[in-house]
Amino acid sequence: MDQTPAILPELQSLRNSIDNIDAAIIHMLAERFRCTQRVGVLKAENDLPPADPAREKRQVARLRELAAAAQLDPDFAEKYLAFVVREVIRYHEAAARELAERTAG
Repeated sequence: MDQTPAILPELQSLRNSIDNIDAAIIHMLAERFRCTQRVGVLKAENDLPPADPAREKRQVARLRELAAAAQLDPDFAEKYLAFVVREVIRYHEAAARELAERTAG
C-alpha cells in the first residue's frame, strides 16, 4: 500500500518550514557579516591584527556547548564557525590592505 499521498501535505509543510528557516539563516548571516565588516574596519584603523586566536578559541568552546545543548553535533558547529572565521579574517585582511593603500597614497 502506497502511503505517499497521505504524507505529502506534511512533507510540503516541513519543506516550507525548512525554506523559511534557510531564509532566516541567510538574513542572520548577512547581519553577522555587516557587524564583522565594521570590526574589520575598526581593527584596521587601530592597527590590530585581523585574527584573534584567543577569542576564536572561546567562541569554539561556546558554540560547541550551545550545539550540544541544542542537540546539534558540536563538530558541525565548530566546522561552521571555522568557515565563518576564515571569511571574516579574509575580509579583515582586505580592510587593512585598503586602509594602508589609502593612507599611503
